[in-house]
Amino acid sequence: MNRAEQRDPDLTDSYTVAWICALEEEYLCACRMLDEEFTGPEINEDNDDNTYVYGRIAKHYVVIGCLPAGRYGTNSAARVARDMVRTFPRLRFALMVGIGGGVPSTRNDIRLGDIVVSQPKDGFGGVIQYDLGKLKDGQFQRTGQLNAAPEKLLGVIPEVRRLHSDTKKPDRLAEHLQRLDDMEDYQKPAVDRLYATDYPHSGGQNCDKCDLHWVVDRPERHNQRVLYVHYGNIASGNYVLKDAKVRDKYAADPDLNILCFEMEAAGLMNNVPCLVIRGISDYCDSHKNDDWHKYAALAAAAYARELLLTLRPQRVDAMPPWAERVAQEIQQG
Repeated sequence: MNRAEQRDPDLTDSYTVAWICALEEEYLCACRMLDEEFTGPEINEDNDDNTYVYGRIAKHYVVIGCLPAGRYGTNSAARVARDMVRTFPRLRFALMVGIGGGVPSTRNDIRLGDIVVSQPKDGFGGVIQYDLGKLKDGQFQRTGQLNAAPEKLLGVIPEVRRLHSDTKKPDRLAEHLQRLDDMEDYQKPAVDRLYATDYPHSGGQNCDKCDLHWVVDRPERHNQRVLYVHYGNIASGNYVLKDAKVRDKYAADPDLNILCFEMEAAGLMNNVPCLVIRGISDYCDSHKNDDWHKYAALAAAAYARELLLTLRPQRVDAMPPWAERVAQEIQQG
């Protein structure tokens, strides 16, 4: 019997995969992706303020943690991860899974409900901390480098892409979405509108007062898969971007080729081996609303489940635990 199948779910040493969320809807979707949920171990709450759900996906033992209610940003994500590694010393990597703001451009036809996965590109590790760089002559210049996801985790992405691209294979991402078929508010919304960059929100809870003449005309996409997945650079920072002009400035930078914006990943990449998975819930403009949040969270969770189903436990066991490195960084302040 495989060693992963013999693990005791009541022991903290049994858990090798960390799944981190920031919002309640992301947390719910993550828990629904588990094949089995465990009571889990008792933890020392003097050293760990997180709340966890424990479970299994295939042969991987997964601990799901969520940021405290109302606490967002890179610093909060870093604190959650550091508490996790103190409690679960055998963790090999983390998945940061949730929603993000899309960056549509002529190069990248990104739409609401799509998925963006961090992957090294153009000299970056897959995540760029945009609020720590600087602008010179209208172009972003990085002032530091964030780590990429671990090689053994990146190594499984080509297989995930193959399975998703080959229309003779089952659409497993669509199958994972069905795990929330019983919840109406997590189903795909009907309306996806991208407004022109120069047209600000004019009022109404769901752009009811916005002029539809300013909606960008985009061709219908034809695909035999339910979900579209993009791979490349994700911009991370400590504030929500609601400015289409700033969004487009980054989109136009050929060196960055940013696909989406989010608020937590930069707090993890240099602390823990981490892959970032984002479902697109808005376009980083003033027309933000919550209509796509839950479906986008579900799409990201579906991809994370598919990744773990494709990833062999032997590959995970070959990765070094990250407790020692995090402990050293905590001591260094």
